Amino acid sequence: MSDDQWRENTTTDSVVAGPESASKNSKEWKLIEKTMGSMLKEQRRSRRWGVFFKLLGFGYLLFVVLMFSSKNEVFDEAMPGKGAHTAFVDIEGMIAANQEANADAIAGALRKAFESRDSVAVMLRINSPGGSPVQSGYVYDEIKRLRAKYPEKKLYSVISDLGASGAYYIAAASDEIWADKASLVGSIGVTAAGFGFTETINKLGIERRKFTSGQHKAFLDPFSPLVEEEKVFWEGVLRTTHDQFIGKVKEGRGNRLKLTKGHQLFSGLIWTGEQSLELGLIDGLGSPGFVAREVIGEEEMIDYTVRPSPFKRFTDRLGVSIGNALARNLGLAEFRSLQ
Repeated sequence: MSDDQWRENTTTDSVVAGPESASKNSKEWKLIEKTMGSMLKEQRRSRRWGVFFKLLGFGYLLFVVLMFSSKNEVFDEAMPGKGAHTAFVDIEGMIAANQEANADAIAGALRKAFESRDSVAVMLRINSPGGSPVQSGYVYDEIKRLRAKYPEKKLYSVISDLGASGAYYIAAASDEIWADKASLVGSIGVTAAGFGFTETINKLGIERRKFTSGQHKAFLDPFSPLVEEEKVFWEGVLRTTHDQFIGKVKEGRGNRLKLTKGHQLFSGLIWTGEQSLELGLIDGLGSPGFVAREVIGEEEMIDYTVRPSPFKRFTDRLGVSIGNALARNLGLAEFRSLQ
């Protein structure tokens, strides 16, 4: 058979077989499309139900949290009618306006603790590195007012791991201060720290543009050279704040302080509970339970601490969890809150 004849026969066969093959392929594709369509519909249906149940579960959780958050932030245990007890208020973490240990929360809890007809004494359980001198001063003054108003009720401060700086400032207002032998106590000082980046921006060729109204308005600017006059001024501000701190400690502790010649009580140093007892910074060694049982004479303890609502705690933890997840996925260090 010649090449021309082979090409002619092949073309003829293709023409004859073409329509049947195309029809067969068309049916197969329709079957595939129908099957895929059914699968997609089933997936959409499953997805809708999944979203529905997730929203339902989230809505139920939100409802429960809101029900709890609508209650008073002070525990119901702290309400009157619970029998004789030692009322306590916790001071944990940094003392600052935007932290859980803020002056409004601490002072409010102390007022309720003193006002309760069933509380025989009030205790501050302290575990804090300190913080704002303003917030600490607010609480100190409120303690003095409450002690004068309720002279029959004593206020005891009990330091666990740490009672330093602003935390000790507050503790100094109490009738007695107790701590564990290994607690860290003191740090009666004031600090303000920053960085200077003038050499860095010069090396990087960055032009600093600063506009102020007032000669010293930007005196704490880390991108400007330190001016000796402003340095002296700022040290004076810190010294004044330190003197206020010292005055409150002396007022609260009185002649219990061992102010020997060359003492370093107000130098910013920190001591163990055992050393603090020798220096007169505290009155005894013991835990909150020991103080309630052996010193106050009322072992039953009730918490008056003002705490964030369950909803706020839930959202805070949710935020931290999201941060941790993002950090892990991005290969970064673990996200940490300030608490």
